[in-house]
Amino acid sequence: MVSNQMYNKRTKIVATIGPSSWDKDTIRKIIRAGMDVARINFSHGEHAKHSESIDLIREVAEEENRVVAIMADIQGPKIRVGKITKPIELARDDVITLTLNEADGTDNIVSLPHPEFVLDIAVGMRLLLDDGNLEFEVTEVLPRSLVCRVILGGVLSSRKGVMAPNAHLTLSAITDKDREDVEFALSKDTDYIAMSFVRNPDDIRELRWLMRHLGKDAAVIAKIEKHEALENIEDIIEVCDGIMVARGDLGLEVPAEEVPYHQKRIIRLCNKLSKPVITATQMLSSMVESPRPTRAEASDVYNAIIDGTDAVMLSNESAAGRYPVEAVETMATIATIAEQNIWQSRSPGWSTMSQKTGSEAISDAVSESTYYISESLNPRAIVTTTLTGYTARRVARERPRTPILCVTPNETTYRLMALVWGVYPLLVPDFHTIDEMIDVITSTAMKYDIVRRGDTLIIIAGVPFGLGGQTNLLKIHTVE
Repeated sequence: MVSNQMYNKRTKIVATIGPSSWDKDTIRKIIRAGMDVARINFSHGEHAKHSESIDLIREVAEEENRVVAIMADIQGPKIRVGKITKPIELARDDVITLTLNEADGTDNIVSLPHPEFVLDIAVGMRLLLDDGNLEFEVTEVLPRSLVCRVILGGVLSSRKGVMAPNAHLTLSAITDKDREDVEFALSKDTDYIAMSFVRNPDDIRELRWLMRHLGKDAAVIAKIEKHEALENIEDIIEVCDGIMVARGDLGLEVPAEEVPYHQKRIIRLCNKLSKPVITATQMLSSMVESPRPTRAEASDVYNAIIDGTDAVMLSNESAAGRYPVEAVETMATIATIAEQNIWQSRSPGWSTMSQKTGSEAISDAVSESTYYISESLNPRAIVTTTLTGYTARRVARERPRTPILCVTPNETTYRLMALVWGVYPLLVPDFHTIDEMIDVITSTAMKYDIVRRGDTLIIIAGVPFGLGGQTNLLKIHTVE
């Protein structure tokens, strides 16, 4: 089960499932090619189709003896203009009015049926429409309308999106559609929910409250795509279970030239707190139409991995592109090459260990020591025994050359580890003593042909078992 993967790539691949990839044969091929997490995009499609896709992914993953987590990506608020009878050709300095009243584009008056959005807009703010292809400046704010001057012209047609990069929007991050999607996702026991439109920790808390109200739970991935999120990034990372750097929308909220800086900073902060981070959007976008990536795309994926990202993500490439399997294979190949250089470039300043006290300081010391011991002994595996996944995530932060085997009796943790760099989960029976733990580890690992007699393992755990959040035991064990 795990043995076929343990000495291949360590970086995890998130692949979006869509029309190009939701048949059983293609799903099997992309799992074999290296998909670790299947992303279900709730911005498109109906629940019935999503349900069918989730069931099929799980069925094929079980047949292939692979751990594939399911990530439900909810849409969040989408501000769009209303219906326009005839597309409007706009030139620089033209005047256009966006109104809460009914309008069809006649006389450059366009419906914008979002009163909560209009209330947060002030004179002088920029508005970006159609993914930044058009740009307006607000020159006058009326009780029910925004009068704008065109800065960047083009053709405006129905239902195009509207963004306000300089505004601090007060609308809820969770729409009525999102509530229905979250309820459905929880009914399908999805492992992760990726939340759009996150601006501050309270948005994450609102989603957690909704899940508690619905009586189920899932790990929360905060999508960083708003400029407000950058201002609150450390607090957001603290309260969520992982981060997605959603570079597409983020590149509209801040200058595109700044996105690489923010990407690197977010990855570094996530590494510091041992939270998984996904780098997403346009990573291999040319492979929607081409069987090969551009050199720049290959460099983009490579550099994200060298910087410390846990996972890289495919969007249209695997959901709607012509080469979904080849895109996953390409990502896996780039990852394997990049990882060879992670260890070559590791320097004495690599560790992100912060000044902590108590059990956290002990966990940090054990986890960092595990890296150096593994370098000296070249063991078969670093084995982390964990209920919550904390120990495995903390060791993964060190980016050891030795594969990390996460041994857990918790099925939820078992699936969540599919997103964490270098970690290969193994579901085991429960144990209560150190001797039982060692017996369970060795017997299960030998059952799956992960280890053989004479192999060396570095085992780390938190004792007493079941408390979570602490790592205080390190044992070097020879399999007998």
